Amino acid sequence: MKQITAMMAGTVIEVLVKAGDIILGGQEVIIIESMKMQLPVQAEMEGKVTQIRVSSGDFVNEGDALIVLD
Repeated sequence: MKQITAMMAGTVIEVLVKAGDIILGGQEVIIIESMKMQLPVQAEMEGKVTQIRVSSGDFVNEGDALIVLD
């Protein structure tokens, strides 16, 4: 099971993918706001999105799993 994790604490502003999507390495999948900056979270590997563990408005900590890939 591969996961995409938060690189820093912040609030999820937008989820750019949905379950079932095929994503590529480097693709932006989530936007997080931290310290008044909007930061894109990019996939480090390709895969199929099997689970999205966050929604817009959720607060996440550094290292939290955001998306699970198959």
